[in-house]
Amino acid sequence: MTIFKNIPFDQLTVGMEAEVKRLCVADDLYVFAHASGNLNPMHLPKEDGDADGTPEAIAPGAWIASLISAALGNQLPGPGTLYKSQTIRFVGRAMAGDELVARVKLIEKKTDRRAVFETTVSLADGTLVAEGEAEVVAPLSEQSFDIHDVPGLVVGSHLHFERLLEMAQPLPPIPTAIIAPEDVSALRGAIMAAEHTIIDPILIGDEALIRATAVEAEVSIEGYTIVHAKTHSEAAAMGVAMVNEGRARAIMKGHLHTDELLRPILRSEGGLKTGRRLSHVFVMDVPGLDHLLMVTDAAINIAPDLKTKVDIVQNAIDLAISLGIEVPKVGVLSAVETVNPAIPSTLDAAALSKMSERGQITGGIVDGPLAMDNAVSLAAARTKGIKSVVGGRADILIVPNLEAGNMLAKELTFIARAEAAGVVIGARCPVILNSRSDSDHSRLASCAVAALHAHRTGTM
Repeated sequence: MTIFKNIPFDQLTVGMEAEVKRLCVADDLYVFAHASGNLNPMHLPKEDGDADGTPEAIAPGAWIASLISAALGNQLPGPGTLYKSQTIRFVGRAMAGDELVARVKLIEKKTDRRAVFETTVSLADGTLVAEGEAEVVAPLSEQSFDIHDVPGLVVGSHLHFERLLEMAQPLPPIPTAIIAPEDVSALRGAIMAAEHTIIDPILIGDEALIRATAVEAEVSIEGYTIVHAKTHSEAAAMGVAMVNEGRARAIMKGHLHTDELLRPILRSEGGLKTGRRLSHVFVMDVPGLDHLLMVTDAAINIAPDLKTKVDIVQNAIDLAISLGIEVPKVGVLSAVETVNPAIPSTLDAAALSKMSERGQITGGIVDGPLAMDNAVSLAAARTKGIKSVVGGRADILIVPNLEAGNMLAKELTFIARAEAAGVVIGARCPVILNSRSDSDHSRLASCAVAALHAHRTGTM
């Protein structure tokens, strides 16, 4: 609990000082832009820096000045303070990533509870950014407030996907068979991943359509291998053959139906099966959540039985480890958090938990049944009296069936503004399975997820 208390006017003494420190981060600039309506691109973060060589966004002057109001409103005089006037002169600039210190010093007390403060904002090393003078009406009586009484704010940024890209880019690009990249989003996603040195695309499909799509997408495909295939089925079969021959280490879905892509992968002869059931994993970057969240299976296994769920869990754990989660925590979802013979998914969840304890599922910690709230919220888990390492901290959510998983993933995407990367695990190589509605960022993240898994597992 953090409580801010004020100093009433009659207790103020000339010479009193206070300060607040604030690290300027990208989210601050996005929030300020939307709150103020000032969308000047000079103040908004850019992925590759500004054209003039500035590596980070410049903090708006009004945002810098607002730090002074934080010192006055929270510290000295504190809660109950009202501005009369503020003069300010900017003598420097601050960038996203800079730590700033706002200081106020009482220099005069006037009538009518008016107080005059000398105000400055500096960088952490003492470099002056702004200076001026504030006149406020100080509070008459003692007041305090708990900062937790103020509603929180979630910014729709996707920092976890940025971390995945940072992990994948230093690695050698993996040769990836792009099956039927014959529409703009599919081709552009593949070329973008190639430009980020995540994959080395092999474009398999109708060559004329691929070249026409490149023109429409305004991307260059010069230097990339194009393998002509008359049909989508032929293109998918060629991609599978390239994996078996060691010429590709991943497959990426383009403009074809998922069943057309998976059919040659699942063939007993010449396919990519490993003895483990294939399953789809959504890797989700949910704004406000401090870690990646994985949802499985939402795209392939319609009504998995217990044996299939064992493979679904193991596939997800293996992928999570590839993404840097040392010991993934797996929450097996149902409608309730207690075993109920009338709800079959609770029985499966309990069995999966026990199988994990006995070493039949390895690499992670599995617990269930858990309801959605107590799988992702510590407060909800504690309210229900759940004592579990997984409860409230799940990295992976195992859903009862495809319908539940698909709805959950789309709710997170379209209501919670999450970004989702999609891959299929369990074959001899990762299969990047994008949706037509996926953003370029999601497609790029899907390639990064596949590349990280391929590099860790050495899939060929």
